[in-house]
Amino acid sequence: MNGAESLVRSLLAGGVDVCFTNPGTSEMHFVAALDHVPGMRCSLCLFEGGVTGAADGYYRIAGKPAATLLHLGPGLANGASNLHNARKARSGIVNIVGEHARDHIAHDAPLTSDIEGLARPVSDWVRTSRSAKEVGRDGATAITVARTAPGQVATLILPGDTAWNDGGAIVEAEPAAVPTIVDAPTVSAAAKAVRDARKPAVLLGGSGVHEAQLTAAGRIAEATGADLIAEWANARMERGAGRVPIRRIPYVVDLAVAMLAPYDTIILVGARPPVAFFAYPDKPSVLTAPGTRFVTLASSADDTLAALTSLADALDAPGADVVAKAPLARPELPSGPLNHETLAAVIGHHIPDNAIIVDESISIGRDFFARTETSAPHTWINNLGGSIGYGLPVATGAAMAAPDRKVIALEGDGSAMYTVQSLWTLARENLDVTVIIFANRAYEILRGELANVGVQNPGPRAIDMMSLTRPNLGWLDLARGMGVTGQSVQDCEGLSAALAAGIAHEGPYLIEAVI
Repeated sequence: MNGAESLVRSLLAGGVDVCFTNPGTSEMHFVAALDHVPGMRCSLCLFEGGVTGAADGYYRIAGKPAATLLHLGPGLANGASNLHNARKARSGIVNIVGEHARDHIAHDAPLTSDIEGLARPVSDWVRTSRSAKEVGRDGATAITVARTAPGQVATLILPGDTAWNDGGAIVEAEPAAVPTIVDAPTVSAAAKAVRDARKPAVLLGGSGVHEAQLTAAGRIAEATGADLIAEWANARMERGAGRVPIRRIPYVVDLAVAMLAPYDTIILVGARPPVAFFAYPDKPSVLTAPGTRFVTLASSADDTLAALTSLADALDAPGADVVAKAPLARPELPSGPLNHETLAAVIGHHIPDNAIIVDESISIGRDFFARTETSAPHTWINNLGGSIGYGLPVATGAAMAAPDRKVIALEGDGSAMYTVQSLWTLARENLDVTVIIFANRAYEILRGELANVGVQNPGPRAIDMMSLTRPNLGWLDLARGMGVTGQSVQDCEGLSAALAAGIAHEGPYLIEAVI
């Protein structure tokens, strides 16, 4: 058994049975091993950012890591943007990168690079296998690292000779460390802080915004009057009818500062003290009022459900049966032109039960969250890393992880172009994803940021750098060229009909919403 086959068998032994790939010459023995060893589902992506983003989306829904297969340093570099997003989201990924055979590296061939150096900023763990007999062990270790709560990116670099040489062995991954249970003094300190506060809030992030955790947090709110707040971006939030509603910190600095100003005490559960996305002239980076007290109940690596339940019990909170939950109240369908508010209402009206919403709507989607609070129960996914082009790949991985659930990808036209190749993968795998492209023909967020950083009266060159016209993007042509059907709409009536059709359609469907 060669090293490549031992790696595939070790991955399967560790429960990693999905691999998103874009291989090259150095990875051919791994590719061959996929034929020799049954059990691995492989999905080809036409760009490495699609590979890494799909692995991110898979973990967010499946709760277990997938593998990637990337070609040398340049392939890793192409995938780094969505590895960055995955790491910020605390997604577990076994990120396999091919390398030249070890004796070939000294010749500085064209594709030679410092792969470990490229991997470290976007990985929690990096290792280069040294021989075929170590590959299985290294793969097993990578699985253990990737599964370590709350999830980590483990990059394993596989030199060609370690893949093709004999001597490989199957190694089973050791159990990953389970989330830590917070101790009694930590719970007592948080309970005292809530009781002593003039105006307390519980700030939730990570697994803190999963359904059971929100219910436990609702008990705390019922007992103390504390407000429940979520971070601006969340890897996976359960919301809609039947779930405990929660406000989200706004992206816009002035709005965030105003929202957070009243709180003198904030209990952190899987979250960090909130800061602005960017620095702006004459605006604060820290979004809370001076003197705000932060008390950490649980970190992202802790068992947030146990922590919230213990805090609720310490506060003598009522049971979960009295916690207020969102009713089912779909927004009424609007008519006329498409804008921020009408888009939110149409989408909120049509969200199907148990859908997964992947949100890369950027600035146009800032009204979506509030208008979907009482829609059918659903999962909402955000970009925690801020690097655009995450939405279509994450939707791909989410659909692979949950083939029985409808996925709706909310995409800005500019951000979608970064990883547009994912449409081809959606078609090839026949994944049940409805994509809505918000075609405002611009990087609209940058127009707002231009003013936010103090640039007055921008000239035509500056405006042109934010325009997606001359020519307009032909979204239906792009989609059809990659095997995805769809339609273009220009008003609320058209979008409503198209979204109903997309949801009823089994497989990928694209809607261009011209704004």
